Amino acid sequence: MKRQVLMNLVMVVLVAGLLTMVSCSKPKVADPGDVNQGQEMGETDAERAARLEAERIRAQQLEEERQAQARLAEARSNFLNQNILFDYDSAELSSEAKDLLREKADWLQANSSETVMIEGHCDERGTTVYNLALGERRAAAARNYLVDLGVSASRLGTVSYGEEKPLDPASTEEAYRMNRRAQFVIR
Repeated sequence: MKRQVLMNLVMVVLVAGLLTMVSCSKPKVADPGDVNQGQEMGETDAERAARLEAERIRAQQLEEERQAQARLAEARSNFLNQNILFDYDSAELSSEAKDLLREKADWLQANSSETVMIEGHCDERGTTVYNLALGERRAAAARNYLVDLGVSASRLGTVSYGEEKPLDPASTEEAYRMNRRAQFVIR
């Protein structure tokens, strides 16, 4: 008899445990990829189509914004990394330099909140005093051309570093050519 009572008790515990497990199971969550999801949630076909179209438009807008930001970053990088080069012992702008300055003027006009420092540089030939004066004339030539193109003079500053900040410290013609420059820095 004790054995029968023990078996009944074990059965009651097992049935109670089984009922507890079944009643605590998680409700079924709709799969986001389920085509009928919107209908299960009370969404009509027209509402679902409108929601999907709005999501597509937002995704397209985000992509266009990302591309616009990438173009702006590239334009800024080009502005900063393209130097105006000068001939030996000269502050005269070449036709290539004028073309590049026109591009820089366009960028400056499109970015009216930016102010720029134009740095004049020279190669190592010549005295320190002469190279500082030549670097100033080079920076001023670039600045004056930008002002002539419509950029406000108040947004442009100049400084000369003479031979003190070479891009290439070698004593070769190619290094000298790269060091005779006007360089642009956004303040």
